[in-house]
Amino acid sequence: MKEVLSVILGGGRGTRLFPLTKERCKPAAPLFGKYRLIDIPVSNCLNSGFNRIYILSQFLSESLNKHISRTYKMDSFTKGFIEIMAAEQSMDDTNWFQGTADAVRRCLKHFNNPHIEHIFVLSGDQLYKMNLEEMYRYHLDKGAELTVACNYVKADETSRFGIMGIDTDRKINKFVEKPENISEIEHMSVNVKNEASFLGSMGIYLFKKKTLVELLTKDKKDDFGKEIIPDAIRNNLTYAFLFNGYWRDIGTIKSFYDENLSLTDSIPPLDIFDEAWQIFTRTRYLPPAKFENSRVEKSIIAEGAIILSSEIKHSVIGIRFRVGSSSKITDTVAMGCDYYETVEEMDKNASQNIPALGVGKNCIIQRAILDKNVRIGDGVKIVNEKNLDIFDGPNYFIRDGIVILNKNTVIPSGTTI
Repeated sequence: MKEVLSVILGGGRGTRLFPLTKERCKPAAPLFGKYRLIDIPVSNCLNSGFNRIYILSQFLSESLNKHISRTYKMDSFTKGFIEIMAAEQSMDDTNWFQGTADAVRRCLKHFNNPHIEHIFVLSGDQLYKMNLEEMYRYHLDKGAELTVACNYVKADETSRFGIMGIDTDRKINKFVEKPENISEIEHMSVNVKNEASFLGSMGIYLFKKKTLVELLTKDKKDDFGKEIIPDAIRNNLTYAFLFNGYWRDIGTIKSFYDENLSLTDSIPPLDIFDEAWQIFTRTRYLPPAKFENSRVEKSIIAEGAIILSSEIKHSVIGIRFRVGSSSKITDTVAMGCDYYETVEEMDKNASQNIPALGVGKNCIIQRAILDKNVRIGDGVKIVNEKNLDIFDGPNYFIRDGIVILNKNTVIPSGTTI
């Protein structure tokens, strides 16, 4: 659809997801053992038939840039593209992106293809499967200048969202950004299965290109959710597109951890096994996962992993990850490794008391997130021994009671955390 451009916002600092964002931007965070967060919105666009995609980046974008360039190579005959558009300074403006709206405003000059009539603005850190073509057709049928995707939100969750009020034609006539008191929005509730719910903005917008340009150039407002969208609702024909499917904002360590492990459920909330709606990612040509006399319960093991006589329960084990014999891993997300070590390299490192990549022998790991390329020695216990909720250690962090090891962290043999 040459008249539609998709713009994915991928440049935020991701401070609430620290320390996973210490060395990468949030959309580049590994997901489900083999994907990246950015693969979700890109896959939604491609499955919906929209293959003209810009990804706006700014902070710690090297990992994201590598992933996009290595993963999404469009056929020259499709006339589609998936490109990173980095923040740039100019003679007129030497600042970096100041917010979501400012990021798009600064890139408007690159959206000058006369065939482009509508622009999707999508988040780079959400988990959902959505046919964007349905939203586009709805947008056209309504003759909307702006369409906002909305999800049903329970009353106790409304303080996290922009809440929409609609009329019988689903035209948005009220908007309250992250209401502090439910009394502010009681009159905006909708009945869903005999329960009062509210329409929360998903941060997914479809603009007429002309409308978007007008909204962004008439002043210097920086944020879509807090400023641009409320302004558009007052002055432009704005409709709500109701989406009743699974949708989560991956904004915190707890949500990242929970959503990764949700995929181990018997019937996961997000179906990644649907061949009609694939989640695309980098093709690595790795060997199958290998097991030796191991017990695996309710877990996902990515390709290339090696599990040696160990016990894995309710966990996600990422690509190329190695688990030594007699170790027990429970309620843990291991993101995997970027490369394999040879036997010679492991022997050389062992002579210098450097553990091999992955988890050593006789380890116990519970309720943890192990970032890429961690090295955990033999007999290590990662169990949050002091039951801390938040703590910054010398080579680990604890958030929401979850122990997090940074990328490339080395934990010596015999350590207890």
